[in-house]
Amino acid sequence: MYQRIGKSAYKKNLDNTLALCEALGNPQNKFKTVHVAGTNGKGSSSHMLSAILQSAGYKTGLYTSPHLKSFTERIRIDGDQITQQAVIDFVNDHKVLIEEIKPSFFEITVAMAFDYFASQFVDIAVIEVGLGGRLDSTNVISPEVSLITNIGLDHQEMLGDTLEAIAVEKAGIIKKKVPVVIGKRQPETRVVFEKAAKKLNSPIIFAEEAYSNNRNSFELQLKGNYQHQNVSGVLAVVNLLNANGFNISSDDIKYGLANTVDLTGIKGRWQKLQEQPLMICDTGHNVDGIQMILKQILRIPHKELHIVWGMVDDKDSRPMLSLLPKDGKYYFCQANVPRAKKAQLLYEEAGKFGFKGEIVEDVNNAIAAAKQQANKDDLIFIGGSTFVIAEIADL
Repeated sequence: MYQRIGKSAYKKNLDNTLALCEALGNPQNKFKTVHVAGTNGKGSSSHMLSAILQSAGYKTGLYTSPHLKSFTERIRIDGDQITQQAVIDFVNDHKVLIEEIKPSFFEITVAMAFDYFASQFVDIAVIEVGLGGRLDSTNVISPEVSLITNIGLDHQEMLGDTLEAIAVEKAGIIKKKVPVVIGKRQPETRVVFEKAAKKLNSPIIFAEEAYSNNRNSFELQLKGNYQHQNVSGVLAVVNLLNANGFNISSDDIKYGLANTVDLTGIKGRWQKLQEQPLMICDTGHNVDGIQMILKQILRIPHKELHIVWGMVDDKDSRPMLSLLPKDGKYYFCQANVPRAKKAQLLYEEAGKFGFKGEIVEDVNNAIAAAKQQANKDDLIFIGGSTFVIAEIADL
């Protein structure tokens, strides 16, 4: 599992996924799809699109990763998670096939999602890329529209260490004559996407240019001002779906965006956990994500800032630590997964940047310590890693 152990779990081809799908009767071809890639915002955008499609009356599948609390969060129809029994049945029914092909955890999960969506006769499914794009297991579909939210430096050891190199991997989801939406205007990556789209004769829409005026006019249930950046791409995708025979009204868009959390069950995106002191968590875990979070923190009136912080060990922590506010009180913790960076090591690295804080290894003990020391007018933020958020007891 890439989520638990990192790079060694990453498969650099689609062979296993294609073999699994072939054996299952190619379920990915039995329903329509939207394919969503990007460094940040792909999960939120996928949930927004699913909510809008549900609001328009379409039976909507949603495949996302990683999960926070339960594996079944990854595969949903109209917001309802796949049942545990359906997961068990899939594995039992295809045990011989799985042992023969020896797919990764992610490859099995993708095939399971496609099989489930086909068996439940969904009208359309929103499929979020797991990692990268070109070689991601989800990249065996022929979508109605592809969406690439943005490009940032993350997973460089697998995708490349420049924005251009990473853009090439994300551009791998562009299909012949299938329109592609680019969510964020970035000079370094624009030429990469234009070149890929031209080669495949695919219409390309730069959503930030086309939809920047009306993206802020919507009420969003997903909080955090940074979410408005995702709306441009979502609106562009909806417009293309309508041009391709779907019937999604402006009221459906408004309702879907205003009720995304209720309709899809998404968690961990600028989620408020309590008031007085205000406590917020967010799964942002790379430089671009942290920059957006910090802008949001600065907009919230507070006296003292308390930060419960944990990271993964295979990621250079210095670029993110350099961004964090020096005047916060830190509680360094570690999630209970093999990839977690030791809290002691994180504390030592943070000390070089002048941070003050303490080591409280267990995530929930660290949160309890922050709550104990914070006054009612303070702000507590929990973040640094998806796995830290996943361990919050009352999420």
